[in-house]
Amino acid sequence: VGVYYDRLDVYASYKYQQITLAASLPPVYQGHGDVDVWSPVLSGPDVPFAPYLGDALAKDVAAEYLILQVKIDGRVRWKVGSWISGHYHLFVTCPAFFIASGGNGYPGANGLKFQTATYCRVEV
Repeated sequence: VGVYYDRLDVYASYKYQQITLAASLPPVYQGHGDVDVWSPVLSGPDVPFAPYLGDALAKDVAAEYLILQVKIDGRVRWKVGSWISGHYHLFVTCPAFFIASGGNGYPGANGLKFQTATYCRVEV
């Protein structure tokens, strides 16, 4: 079984609200047994969000930890032998846990680093 990823948009959310712009990944075919690594850059300039989120985010960073959800929204097709399916909606949610990387005695002074890998929830 292979998978055609026809459209993939990746973004981060915090407390159930999108906080970064969606980054589009290029369409790709993933054959049987293939392993692909994607490294989208997520940023959040000019993304409007509720005012209370800024305070909550600042408190989490000051506490030197942050839990975000990395989300993927896309369209996929399956390939089995020579048969190719119609399009299906793909929605993935992956928790991401970050801790302060330390430095200069200030919380978050050198940013946050990814701490653990967890299981993702996938809906098709």
